[in-house]
Amino acid sequence: MLQLYTYFRSSAAYRVRIALALKGLAYESLPIHLLHDGGQQFTSAYRATNPQALVPSLQTDAGVLTQSLAIIEYLEETAPGQGSALLPADALGRARVRALAQAVACDIHPLNNLRVLRYLTHELGVSEEQKNAWYSHWIDLGLQALEEMLAHSSASGRFCHGDTPTLADCCLVPQVFNARRFGCATQGYPTIERIVDACEQLPAFQQAAPAQQPDAQGFVAQTP
Repeated sequence: MLQLYTYFRSSAAYRVRIALALKGLAYESLPIHLLHDGGQQFTSAYRATNPQALVPSLQTDAGVLTQSLAIIEYLEETAPGQGSALLPADALGRARVRALAQAVACDIHPLNNLRVLRYLTHELGVSEEQKNAWYSHWIDLGLQALEEMLAHSSASGRFCHGDTPTLADCCLVPQVFNARRFGCATQGYPTIERIVDACEQLPAFQQAAPAQQPDAQGFVAQTP
């Protein structure tokens, strides 16, 4: 069975959980708590699995995979006929879906992930208010662009691309979840909100949600 090293509030791990659920692939969850014990991702045992000390990592029969987008594309390539297709059949559609996914995974998320926020407060000494302003700035900038990409394209449907969820939706939902968790208003992005609402009606997205994970004990939605 596949084994997923995960953390319930990690956006990147959340993406992979959605993809696994959409593909109907069974896996064992191996929680790595990013805050407990000084960060369990920094232990020598986990670094032997993922030298970047990041989640997710996916243990397969062929070896360990890292980086959420690479993992999701691997799942699509190795189980093409199982569950939902996470990439469109046409080259143009695949390029668009990858661009939407990367707009989140490469441009929005890296500026606001846990290690960046902790560096801002612990090493640079910024205040909580300044940290939250940093977070909101990059969220707003990224979601504004993403809203335009989605709202102005005829390829957008019920989901980011057409009427079935893809890699792009796997990335969008976790990012919006975390934006809301940090108190960022998303009402100004009606296309994004509509798509996220459609996703959250699906069992695969519900199953992958942070509050449903085994390591979400004491989970409070609004706690950073």
